[in-house]
Amino acid sequence: MRGLQIIKIIVLGYHNIGCRCLEYLIDQKENVAAVFTHKDNRDENLFFDSMADVAVSGGIRCYTPENINSPEWVSLIKKLAPDIIFSFYYRNMISREILGIPRLGAINLHGSLLPKYRGRCPVNWALINGEEETGVTLHYMVDKPDAGDIVAQGIIPILFTDTAYTLHKKMEKEAVVVLGKAWGLIKDGKNERVPQDLSVGSYYGGRRPDDGKIDWNQGSLVIYNLVRAVTHPWPGAFCTFRNQKISIWECEPVPAKNNFEPGSLVSFDRAGIVVAAGDGTLLIKRCQINGNEELDGYEYATMYSLHDGEIFT
Repeated sequence: MRGLQIIKIIVLGYHNIGCRCLEYLIDQKENVAAVFTHKDNRDENLFFDSMADVAVSGGIRCYTPENINSPEWVSLIKKLAPDIIFSFYYRNMISREILGIPRLGAINLHGSLLPKYRGRCPVNWALINGEEETGVTLHYMVDKPDAGDIVAQGIIPILFTDTAYTLHKKMEKEAVVVLGKAWGLIKDGKNERVPQDLSVGSYYGGRRPDDGKIDWNQGSLVIYNLVRAVTHPWPGAFCTFRNQKISIWECEPVPAKNNFEPGSLVSFDRAGIVVAAGDGTLLIKRCQINGNEELDGYEYATMYSLHDGEIFT
């Protein structure tokens, strides 16, 4: 009988999605034997909640190994003898030796509709590519990243105004919904296992701050998608103006027929700064020079006496 069976769980996790999923298991009074998470990086903008704090508040042992696949940690996980391992936004690949420990398998929650956007930064990449929907996927973990059988999925529409932050907030909620619907079936061994067809999917690598460099030869919609994909709390999209780095935090694509050179300043008013792109123009609403105070476009234009024809590169 399911009611007489106590499932021992180990959770690997990080970020807000990891916190929300762990909170769900705690609220359900599930037997979480241990949590493995990452040490916070002081060089990273830590805008998200602490997985360690959630574990401690729930009375759960928490570990922060540098390499969870090293012999001492594999030995500990074997001693803990979990029935299942969950990974909720844990950042490192898990060895085959660990994946083989739990009798019910190891299941990961990924921030896309697999097999699309396997790999790193799926939320940012989906926005960069102008997708109109994404989602979350629970899937079994195998040697290849995000390639195992699918257990459950939830679809999330992407609004034109969504940023990476607002989309992450939607994913936090959907992750708990998908986990809640699938968990009972997983415990009973009745969940689906749908193999992925990787030939119709996609894989993306990690992103670096330098990847936010704007190419004004691209269309205004392409630039807009980049800006919203890496705006606060990510490092931001940027270009150069008057030999200074300018970060663009908020903008809007404006269709226009023009013969302006890409990157040239077309005009400015209280709505912001209009800059020509390879196709159309971009209205810059908020920006920042060399990490100084963030300004709206009109403030920046008047403070620095911008004039038509100047070039952003």
